[in-house]
Amino acid sequence: MLGLLNINKPSGMTSHDVVNAVRRITGIRQVGHTGTLDPLATGVLVVLVGPATRLAQYLSGVDKTYTAVVRLGETTSTYDAEGEILLRRPVAVGCADIEVALEAYRGPQLQTPPMVSAVKVGGKPLYKLARKGQEIERQPRQVTIYALTLDACALPEFTLTITCSAGTYIRSLAHDLGEQLGCGAHLVALTRTATGRFDLAQSVTLEQLRALAEAGRFAEALLPPDMAVMALPEVTLTPAMESAVRYGQSIELPDMPAAAEVRAHAADGHLVAVLIPLEDGRWRPTLVLPASP
Repeated sequence: MLGLLNINKPSGMTSHDVVNAVRRITGIRQVGHTGTLDPLATGVLVVLVGPATRLAQYLSGVDKTYTAVVRLGETTSTYDAEGEILLRRPVAVGCADIEVALEAYRGPQLQTPPMVSAVKVGGKPLYKLARKGQEIERQPRQVTIYALTLDACALPEFTLTITCSAGTYIRSLAHDLGEQLGCGAHLVALTRTATGRFDLAQSVTLEQLRALAEAGRFAEALLPPDMAVMALPEVTLTPAMESAVRYGQSIELPDMPAAAEVRAHAADGHLVAVLIPLEDGRWRPTLVLPASP
């Protein structure tokens, strides 16, 4: 069994907790996720099942969309509601001031990851150092916020919708906004509404997944593995080509335009492999999935 699951992660669970829950529900050990979602957050977490876990690299860098609720006036140790309140300041700004401040965060920018994050420094995740009370210098990282809108404003809280590149920390955005506004801020709620092509409206909860599994209908929740590589050009293999690819052999693809990778489908539409070009003009499989039953 292989495929993708669009899970609506509940608040209070880590991404790894969700992976373990899927393992218990399905009895399948080969399960992985494609991008960490904080325990506080809810929403889209794409989980890969079976040999489809090998496609994780094609989803880890896709753009994300979030709905975030930010509270002004309080700065916390983790930049979100799970941390200790370090400082309280009066809120002397209005909704119009927030609108003006948002402009500085649209587009490409450098963002410093929070100490409580999975970013590794010297081989150790920052959150493990933070648990020991250590605060170390972090290198800013390039991120891009493609869209940033103020959807609701009932101070001291306001709601944002953010579409951004992978690796963007919404907690850091909330914290930085608070500092710019002079009163501090932290994230109180976060929902990931989209990961690439995967939308919250089409997601399933763990309870729904469990009910399907108990009814012997778990496969109904599985999405086809080719959804992970939809950005790649597509080629349909002949039966002879498919056989060669499954044995790891390179093949010719007449009239195939230049590309770094292509997704190769069988005649029945199932994803067979991802192919890369060779110097001699042939194409070699770099990843091959099992044949469909």
